[in-house]
Amino acid sequence: MKKIIIASDHAGFSLKEYVKKNLLKKRLLLKDLGTKSKDRVDYPVYAHKLSKIIKKNDNTIGILICGSGQGMIMTANKHKNIRAALCYDVKSTKLSRLHNDANIITLGSRLISKKNAIKYINIFLKTKFEGGRHKKRIGKI
Repeated sequence: MKKIIIASDHAGFSLKEYVKKNLLKKRLLLKDLGTKSKDRVDYPVYAHKLSKIIKKNDNTIGILICGSGQGMIMTANKHKNIRAALCYDVKSTKLSRLHNDANIITLGSRLISKKNAIKYINIFLKTKFEGGRHKKRIGKI
């Protein structure tokens, strides 16, 4: 079973708490890096913190949530061996895992519903990397 690490900024806090509650009901291994409230914070702090853990642990998946998902993905992808993907529909989510072996999903709390966030996370967790020609491409990243 993969371990899941989750983090958000203030804009993503409510969605993070909703997602966290849903994942804990499924008895998944989950660690919350914060933020702990809706008080304004800087998203790079949380994206860096989560990315540093993910890049050291192959059996760990990350979830980053901010208002648009863009700030988190830009920050996370600055780290070596991080492949963060902004997921906004079923197809983008599946392909991020199948072809890109994404290890972090980023979500925009102001752009998707809670129901869709859970759907995309479930797809992200269940979809396996295809390997093959895609492995070579990932090596070029």
